[in-house]
Amino acid sequence: MWQQGFVLALLLGTVTCLLTTRIKPSFIFAGAAFIAFMAGMIEVGDVATNFTNSSLVTLVLLIVASAALEKTMLISWVSRSLSTGCLGTVVAKLGLSTAFLSSFTNNTAVVISLISAIKRNQQHAPSKLLIPLSYTAILGGTLTLIGTSTNLIINSFVEDAGLPSLGFFSPTMIGLSVLVAGLLILIPLSYLLPSYEDQNQEELSYFLEAKVEPGSPLVGRSINENNLRALRKLFLAEVVRDGKTIAPVEPDFVLQARDSLLFCGDVESVATLQDIQGLTLFGQHHLNGQSFVEVVVSSSASFCNKTLKSSHFRDRFDAVVVAIRRGHERLQGGLGNITLNAGDTLVLVPGKRFEQERRAHRKEFVVINDLDSSARLDSHKSAMVLGGFCAVIAFALLGWVPLIKGLSVFLLVALFSGIVQLSELRRRFPIDIVVIVGSALSIAQLMLSSGLSESLGQMFMESFNGWGVFGALVATYLLTLVLTELVTNNAAAALAFPLGYSMAISYGVDPMPFIMAVLFGASASFISPYGYQTNLLVYSVGNYKITDYIRVGIPISIVYSVLVLALIPQFFPF
Repeated sequence: MWQQGFVLALLLGTVTCLLTTRIKPSFIFAGAAFIAFMAGMIEVGDVATNFTNSSLVTLVLLIVASAALEKTMLISWVSRSLSTGCLGTVVAKLGLSTAFLSSFTNNTAVVISLISAIKRNQQHAPSKLLIPLSYTAILGGTLTLIGTSTNLIINSFVEDAGLPSLGFFSPTMIGLSVLVAGLLILIPLSYLLPSYEDQNQEELSYFLEAKVEPGSPLVGRSINENNLRALRKLFLAEVVRDGKTIAPVEPDFVLQARDSLLFCGDVESVATLQDIQGLTLFGQHHLNGQSFVEVVVSSSASFCNKTLKSSHFRDRFDAVVVAIRRGHERLQGGLGNITLNAGDTLVLVPGKRFEQERRAHRKEFVVINDLDSSARLDSHKSAMVLGGFCAVIAFALLGWVPLIKGLSVFLLVALFSGIVQLSELRRRFPIDIVVIVGSALSIAQLMLSSGLSESLGQMFMESFNGWGVFGALVATYLLTLVLTELVTNNAAAALAFPLGYSMAISYGVDPMPFIMAVLFGASASFISPYGYQTNLLVYSVGNYKITDYIRVGIPISIVYSVLVLALIPQFFPF
């Protein structure tokens, strides 16, 4: 009996810390698992097994694999598709594309990939689109087993309880219903979102160059007609034509083939220019998915007071300069003709030789930082990456190759072919999720083995006496939903699953309806920016207030909950 009291105290302590402190959830869960281990409640072998759970490993591989997917032309296509239409049309296109992408790869990774595309949207303020991006990613994540980390975590609990693994499309029919209903509500509600513009212009200091290609759709059209005056966080400073500089550039200035366009912008502007059809970025033929590196020119650099061309920078360092920054000074002339000074910041696309000799460059560059931004892959490599990922999913669905093995091969090929770098994978590794899930599995295991979840289930049954099994299902769902809004989705799944499972066993019914209640309840975070990682990602980027989430989230949460509770018994009978 004392074991149940110990686990209950541990559980209450965990929830209290999650609600009342600012300690990271990963630290809280790890601390709880460590206390249980030190108290002799769980063995080291069990802890190791929980941290190497197949669903958890699959989740990690999916998140890491997104580093390759987000470099493909698919992201550019989504970005271009958002550049036309009224707000409702753009939200519909964004919602459908986000939901589709989220159903086959982790939805958090999809949001990370598309945030920059939305920030580059020229028609609507990012704050009009970022909450819809997060909500449709959440809805899309419920379509398949691999759409969100929550689904894979719950599948871990299912397997740990000795039940058959959930099918890839187990939640699909209910997920499709809530996606359609959610999108129909979200389109009109998006008009209620504020138009917060980012007034911070401090980053508009990099100098970039792009050339108009012959046959480009930009040729013969004015700057205004090509929407080059309305680029967000990217300013067209001058045009160089036949060696002559034209500045300032008037809105009615008509572009010709081989014009060089010189912009001021931030690091993300490199991706913006790559998305504009008919423009070739300076050094474009060397850009093929590499991560950008930021360096500061040293006072002892051998190329100080020389231009990129005269110093043969590319040949010497095996790196292409795509952007230059000199404090807040606006530079002039093409990139290749700028005389480099000590203190200049350069954004480089490094080759293999540069990476191998980074330490040898310390006298040339004072600071070397790896940036999160990366170049787009060309059409050939994009097709290879997308085709390879689709093949991995298809083989897993057909039962030919397990998903975990297919993703492992996909990542190894991407790594050895240079599509992703080891440093990118290290940055993308979801250490917090691994700690939360591994520790949560240990706590859930304790709740089941100590009999605490069964005792709590009996208590709930007595509390809902007269409501029947459907009342218990509603209680399980609502408990999970509240926990999700308060203590994040992964933590909610870990805390609610043992209770829902025990209630199903106590009633003597199929556990699947209760499992689905936890699965959909853990993804029902629409009211708080803190309950779901995608909401948190767009919170600061969109300069939102909590009231923005409440205004749009409450109607969606109500419709979502009503649909889920009505459909679960239809598709998963008791």
